[in-house]
Amino acid sequence: MYFLINRSLTILRFFLLATCALPLTPLQAMAMPLPSLEQRLSYVEAMLHNDDPTSTGIAPIASPWHTGWMMVAAVLVFFMVLPGLALFYGGLVRQKNVLSILAMCFGIAGVVTILWWACGYSLVFGHNFNSPFLGGSEYFFLQGVTSLPNTSYAYWIAQNIFCIYELAFAIITPALIFGASAERMKFLAILLYTLLWMFSVYFPLAHMIWGNNGLFNGLLNPDAWMPALDFAGGTVVHMSSGISSLVLCIILGKRLGYGKEPMMPHSLVLTVVGAGILWIGWYGFNAGSALAVDSVAMNAFMTTTLAAGTGCLTWPTMEFLFRGKPSVLGFCSGAVAGLVVVTPAAGFIDSTGAVSLGCVAGIIPYFACTTFKKIFRYDDALDSFGIHGVGGTIGALLTGLFATPAVNAHLISPITMHNGLEQALRNKTIWLIQAKALGISLCYVVIASLIVTHLVQFLMTLRAEQEDESQGLDISEHGEEGYTMSG
Repeated sequence: MYFLINRSLTILRFFLLATCALPLTPLQAMAMPLPSLEQRLSYVEAMLHNDDPTSTGIAPIASPWHTGWMMVAAVLVFFMVLPGLALFYGGLVRQKNVLSILAMCFGIAGVVTILWWACGYSLVFGHNFNSPFLGGSEYFFLQGVTSLPNTSYAYWIAQNIFCIYELAFAIITPALIFGASAERMKFLAILLYTLLWMFSVYFPLAHMIWGNNGLFNGLLNPDAWMPALDFAGGTVVHMSSGISSLVLCIILGKRLGYGKEPMMPHSLVLTVVGAGILWIGWYGFNAGSALAVDSVAMNAFMTTTLAAGTGCLTWPTMEFLFRGKPSVLGFCSGAVAGLVVVTPAAGFIDSTGAVSLGCVAGIIPYFACTTFKKIFRYDDALDSFGIHGVGGTIGALLTGLFATPAVNAHLISPITMHNGLEQALRNKTIWLIQAKALGISLCYVVIASLIVTHLVQFLMTLRAEQEDESQGLDISEHGEEGYTMSG
């Protein structure tokens, strides 16, 4: 019986390899020596386990199951922006500004998509600049981005799918910024800010942390100057957008009537629907960042759920303790905060670490969005800084405390041995590396954001006129209303 099972598995593996092979022309087939059965079986084993197939002597191709999952993950991350973030932010603003949020999300999606096609993908994931700060020019206009894998990042995923997956991250990051400046910033200024910010902040920071020769890439760069960890974007996405949102909202100034008149969300129902969509889409964000269907993706799926659920309970508990009542908005904010905090750690921590991060996410960002904001009197309209800036920073720091090779074997490799990450893991000093990388990144983001904001301010009017702001940006900027009552 054992022999029959073994033989069946062998035939199945051979069949899988045959069905995954790329078609060859007759001349190519005659010129290429056929791989041995042992090579083919080793190749399929590598594909199943998301390993490097180089030793088999067979060039990797896009695996149907790994690439299929990444297509789903890309859709989930796009779903986070449209309609997830649009509904979440849209419900939080006043009725007269709801369409301005929706327009912002769509406008940014269009601008960033064109930038990503023209040069963004290449500047982040290219390498011919041989620079730890920017990628290269080889993929400008997506030349050479085909269905073959980019083995610098993933052996079994079509590069065009990898490119679109990363595009979804590039779209949602600047969209998070404008929650802080909601209800008072002109639409054209938003688009220009996005264009300049992508070049000055996102592209270089994403390459430094995720590029295979990036300055802070502890997993892929053996020569990383500071071998830090960021599984799915705690620093690249949340810290960068949150810090930039704080800089922008301070320079922009407070909304008219802020602190003097109520500015309640016009529809918490929309916000709840948006928060639910964000939670669902976050599985693509975190589990998809494993870039394969493997144990790391499965672990990230679990830790994402645990952190979100724990944050979802902790935040309203804090409200109950300090205000006497748990709010629906508190449940939504806690869930999103839990998702933000676990993002840089999802593929490196176990279940206990995820619950711990969820608890922290429901406490520190809560105070950042209430007490801290009142003390310093800035108008972070939708708490972009409090949740994303503070949450992303905390998550990146705590990744250094809870990361374990028992969850992610890539933490122990020749690369991490060479750049010092493995030693830091053994000495339990990764948190120190995380703190240094965060400090440098934070300073860079603040300086770049100041320059971008003042440059936009110099080139055009940044803020809507008082009359337009009072009337609402839906009418003044877009000539439409979100809700019309007839009969």
